[in-house]
Amino acid sequence: MPPSVIRLEGVSKSFWPGPVKAVTDVSLEVRSGEILTLLGPSGCGKTTTLRLIAGFEAPDQGAIFVCGDRVAGRRAWVPPERRGVGMVFQDYALFPHLTVGENVMFGLDRFPRKDRRERAQEVLRTLDLKPLFDRYPHELSGGQQQRVALARAIAPEPVVVLMDEPFSNLDAHLRDQVRDEVVRILRKADVTCILVSHDQRDALAVSDRVAVMNQGRVEQVGTPREIYKHPESVFVATFVGRTNLLQGVVQNEDGCVLTDFGSFCRVNRLGMPNGTPVMISVRPDGFTACREAEGVLHGTIRSATYTGSQVEAEVAIPSADGGMRKLVVHLPPSRAYHIGEEISFRLLPEFASVVRNACDTLGFSSPVAATVAAEKGGGAHSSQRSSHPSSASV
Repeated sequence: MPPSVIRLEGVSKSFWPGPVKAVTDVSLEVRSGEILTLLGPSGCGKTTTLRLIAGFEAPDQGAIFVCGDRVAGRRAWVPPERRGVGMVFQDYALFPHLTVGENVMFGLDRFPRKDRRERAQEVLRTLDLKPLFDRYPHELSGGQQQRVALARAIAPEPVVVLMDEPFSNLDAHLRDQVRDEVVRILRKADVTCILVSHDQRDALAVSDRVAVMNQGRVEQVGTPREIYKHPESVFVATFVGRTNLLQGVVQNEDGCVLTDFGSFCRVNRLGMPNGTPVMISVRPDGFTACREAEGVLHGTIRSATYTGSQVEAEVAIPSADGGMRKLVVHLPPSRAYHIGEEISFRLLPEFASVVRNACDTLGFSSPVAATVAAEKGGGAHSSQRSSHPSSASV
């Protein structure tokens, strides 16, 4: 396993008056050469965490280490310019009166004067920006400004590059292109990077690992696949994409869970004992349409939205108590689907997982009584009882 470059141990930070707890007991480790994204909604503490690592803020509690050396906390303090950290700000913060080359050379104080221009040209060449060496920031496109800011950050050869919402200022048609280009550059240069984003699509696309934050705390750290397929909390399940939350009870220790829709196997990866009330998170991708004889679930399409790569359908399914539950399901776009059409489908266990402590979080008392179709970008509080299609369905 690569060595640790950045390590946070029990870091907390409050702002006055209030006090407002921006970060609470955050422990995190970033490995050499990896891209880690701090993902969460506005106000969750991700930018404050980035500023604590950079040295723009001092922690109230805990300690921060860079390459094994304590740089903050427990009576230690190393100023930002001595931490070996490069920063790319959300608005890029390029000096408007300096050319591209001068902006990149600005942070090269530790290089001999005669070598600074050569180092700036080398970095700009890597980012395909060398022809823009003598231009000014206002003469560049948004994507070019973003790459210049990155060039300025990596030119001093920092230990880690910190990027605060680096793609949020880009037009939609440029966003994916610039994002992929930035990742290519970081990989080629073998640069360790911590990126802040509220966009789960960006986080899943660029990261080796994702740390999902909520109300100042880290809820879960894992690979994009782990975060999406196996969320450990209701917040992670509902914030990172859409999901269906099915309440049930553990049927046996082999992984089966009994719900209103029947028994689902191989979803209890936490090894919880028989009789434990649980919640299962099932992504819309976790269902596949099939012939009626093969299907475990049978329902009626209430809405169908064509998105190009898939059809997002809301399906009403009869439950054991005689009521109806709604599930959000992704269907193949190879044919059209119609309102009122009957459909059968089955569960793909790899897209379903027991959510730890979910029943306690949502306050359900019945072991098999609820289904939640949570909106993309929602949090734990989006799981409210309602018959409206855009909120939870119980």
